[in-house]
Amino acid sequence: MTLMETKLPGVKQFGRGKVRDIFEVGENLLIVATDRLSAFDVVLPDPIPDKGRVLTQLSKFWFEKFRDVVPNHVVATEVADFPNVLKPYASRLEGRSMLVRKAKPLPVECVVRGYLAGSGWNDYQKTGAVCGISLPEGMMQAEKLPEPIFTPSTKATTGHDENITLEQAAALVGEDVAREIGLASPDLYARAAEYARERDIIIADTKFEFGIYQGKLMWIDEALTPDSSRFWAADEYRIGTSPPSFDKQYVRDYLLVIKWDKKPPAPRLPAEVIEGTAKRYREAYRLITGKPLD
Repeated sequence: MTLMETKLPGVKQFGRGKVRDIFEVGENLLIVATDRLSAFDVVLPDPIPDKGRVLTQLSKFWFEKFRDVVPNHVVATEVADFPNVLKPYASRLEGRSMLVRKAKPLPVECVVRGYLAGSGWNDYQKTGAVCGISLPEGMMQAEKLPEPIFTPSTKATTGHDENITLEQAAALVGEDVAREIGLASPDLYARAAEYARERDIIIADTKFEFGIYQGKLMWIDEALTPDSSRFWAADEYRIGTSPPSFDKQYVRDYLLVIKWDKKPPAPRLPAEVIEGTAKRYREAYRLITGKPLD
């Protein structure tokens, strides 16, 4: 069963993102990952089967794996453990929802880059640096960086996020918090990248979100998913190219081929593009966790 929009009569809706629907449940929040997919900042009309379940189950995996490294916001991930008000909606929530603590999100996204790709590669070609961080001369596309770099960005409510300096991040969240996220983000990335590499996945870069809960830093939102990270298959990795990734790049490539103007409404997707994208999400889950999506 695919899910484009979550409707829970009697449960207060707290917010709605491009992919997630958020509800208020007592002192906590319920985050539901739908099967919506956005490309070029536009939500497409076709759901991607199992996408929301992959995002939720992978986040659950990483949050659990690194719970002793950085505290996270997870309260419960099984509907059986949810409050009774949510039990009537078990069939639509199972496997794609999390009950979480209501932390105050920081107005900064924490991007960590381990390889020269995407906007970082574009930046390097123009300036020899990524987000103002100088890199060695002569590096090639997709090349591994000497060490992971932390490149924070703003959170845009519409359009694209904008890269900011460490000083600008400190001005937004305070020097102490900026120092904390500047240490926690590369640490989490390095641990995850090492684990994934042993399973034939390269995590080229990723984005973390943090919040403040009861005065302390907390890891929130999603964790190292194909939506928040650039996953490459190790056996397809080649320096000097843009390696295939386990995410929505397959959809972006199709939209570029048909020359969509990137303005709403978005076009419908052919069945083979939908299934090809779903397959990539499922495969990322299988490789990282060592088991197929249940």
